[in-house]
Amino acid sequence: MRCEDRDRAFWERKAPHYDRVVTGVFGRPLPRVLELTAEGVSGAESVLEVAAGTGLMTAAIAPRVRRVVATDYADAMLEHLRTRVAAAGFSNVECTPGDLYALNYPCGSFDRIVAGNVLHLVPDLPRALQALCHVLRTGGTLIAPTFCHDETRLSWLVSRTLLAAMGQPMHRRFTAVTLRQALEQQSLRVTKCETVPGVIPITYVESVCEAGPAARSQP
Repeated sequence: MRCEDRDRAFWERKAPHYDRVVTGVFGRPLPRVLELTAEGVSGAESVLEVAAGTGLMTAAIAPRVRRVVATDYADAMLEHLRTRVAAAGFSNVECTPGDLYALNYPCGSFDRIVAGNVLHLVPDLPRALQALCHVLRTGGTLIAPTFCHDETRLSWLVSRTLLAAMGQPMHRRFTAVTLRQALEQQSLRVTKCETVPGVIPITYVESVCEAGPAARSQP
């Protein structure tokens, strides 16, 4: 089985329990991260959210923007996402299947992209960031709050024990510094960075895509 297929199967299984895990033992950073994300997208015309999961961030984004396209590649996650969006009565959110590596939108389609807690999970990070930049307009902002598993001694230990026992796919473990470096290596200019404490801290980071369309060919 391909790595991507194994990862997808994990998230299909975990969808019913995802909210309880993320808002429970790992939930301390979440309120501040949602606040920062809402501020980061505020006033945008068109926002793409990748790996939207069950819609925890979608619910914070939708009231602040004109249009949200919320995507996930796991059907079970999409089911929970659609339920949350419908219950909230959002009319400006489109929930659709989406593979982060193959976003079927023209170059420069979105003012903001939100990639919440996913960059540590993608097998091919440069390819993922290139795909995101392709559909982000020149001067647009990528918002990527990310669990930083190696930020503290506690998070290092938890990541290698509890999460290993859960079998969670993990393709890299960031610190705030290495997360910033990973973005900058793909020619993204980091404009805001805040690490929110928790059992596993989340680093909220905004970065600007300054390359023109010709430099952002589809990977």
